[in-house]
Amino acid sequence: MTTQQMLDERYGRSRSRRRRIVGWSVLGVLATAAVAALGWTTVQRSIESVNIDGLSYAVEDARTVSVTFQLTAPPGRDIACAIEAQDEEHGIVGWRIVRYPAAESHGQQFTEIVPTVAEATTGLVNSCWLP
Repeated sequence: MTTQQMLDERYGRSRSRRRRIVGWSVLGVLATAAVAALGWTTVQRSIESVNIDGLSYAVEDARTVSVTFQLTAPPGRDIACAIEAQDEEHGIVGWRIVRYPAAESHGQQFTEIVPTVAEATTGLVNSCWLP
């Protein structure tokens, strides 16, 4: 018997098998709970997300741009989008916030007109969100 074993026996510091099993079981339950919480958070964020696909834009004249886009959002929720027009140096020359009422379909297509303060070279959807 080593000195360490004698001291452990003398002062009651032995590690029982049962204690190790309980420790690993508690650790396993905590790890499982953490993975489940992470999974639920990921699913919840994907359910509440809005995806945008820019389809086309057209420079109508020196003061107007039309932007056509498709968005995918949760049915039954209002949506707001920021649509912008940019010049050739990517400066914002027109900006518009548009709110769309709740719809039953998952995907929707829209065409919006953006007034500009100077001639634009492109139009795009900056972002969409659930207000």
